[in-house]
Amino acid sequence: MTELGRLEKVNLRDVWEKEDQHFTPWLAREENLAILGETLNLALELEAVEKPVGEFRADILCRNTDDNDTRVLIENQLENTDHKHLGQLMTYAAGLDAATIIWIAAKFTDDHRAAMDWLNEITSDNFRFFGLEVELWKIGNSQAAPKFNIIAKPNDWTRSVARATKQISESDLTPTKTSQLKYWTIFREKLLSENSPVRPQKAYPQHWMNFGIGRSGFHMSALLNSTEHQIGVELNITSDDAKPLFWLLHEDKEEIESKLGFELDWKELLNRKQSKLLFVKPNCNPMNESHWADYQNWMQSHLEKLKEVMGPYIKALDAEQGEALMTKQLLGDGNA
Repeated sequence: MTELGRLEKVNLRDVWEKEDQHFTPWLAREENLAILGETLNLALELEAVEKPVGEFRADILCRNTDDNDTRVLIENQLENTDHKHLGQLMTYAAGLDAATIIWIAAKFTDDHRAAMDWLNEITSDNFRFFGLEVELWKIGNSQAAPKFNIIAKPNDWTRSVARATKQISESDLTPTKTSQLKYWTIFREKLLSENSPVRPQKAYPQHWMNFGIGRSGFHMSALLNSTEHQIGVELNITSDDAKPLFWLLHEDKEEIESKLGFELDWKELLNRKQSKLLFVKPNCNPMNESHWADYQNWMQSHLEKLKEVMGPYIKALDAEQGEALMTKQLLGDGNA
């Protein structure tokens, strides 16, 4: 019979003696934010540690790259929750315009868990409050491993889509908008039920749905184009450095398209801030529900491939290198 080890709980202070000097810097590392993000189904990108807010400093500020780069505030407490930290959380959230607020503690009291639940009840769907307890476990002489347990979460984490869809459906929508809302609602449920690495946002009555790709200033979109009878997927570059980053990606065009298995339409969009990479499927009728299953399978496979291939390239991009490349191109054109 195979012998199994025994889990042993480790005292948090044995690993992180001080919250500000040890736990917060540990959590702010990319690989550890990924653990937290996986627990909450969020794509977290660090923006700042000890972010000044008036006379105080918020522990960690991130961007949720799966949700239009909305701000995520993380407040840490390696002890039982208390009123002081709850007040700080509200102050920081207001001062930083955070859409998602995460309170991590060693132990949540019943009162503070109820407070987080109440905040999720009374605020709009634009705001989300999470309460998490952090634990450390090991087996024998192994290294201690962190575990985040969700104690409080938004009510809309599982039911918001249906509620938002109902609210929008009750408004005065055109047949086209009604069809778009239905399409994206079904597509969103498909991605979630199949645990796709492409994480959807809420469904809205519009011709597109956006998806994060792991870095602020970039996002993917799926498109329904009834006018031109096509569907598509695209990568949007919306950062302030969109143009140099576009051309830096373009340097690897052949390699990227070889890995994707399809060619992209590279659109610099000279008169606009953003740039994009587009791939479309022609001869489609987005209004014909009998074809939706095929369209959604196509969108899912191409979005997943786009994220798989483009993600590492995007993560490695350096705006300064892009600027140098554009300068070189301009000088080269001038000498031609």
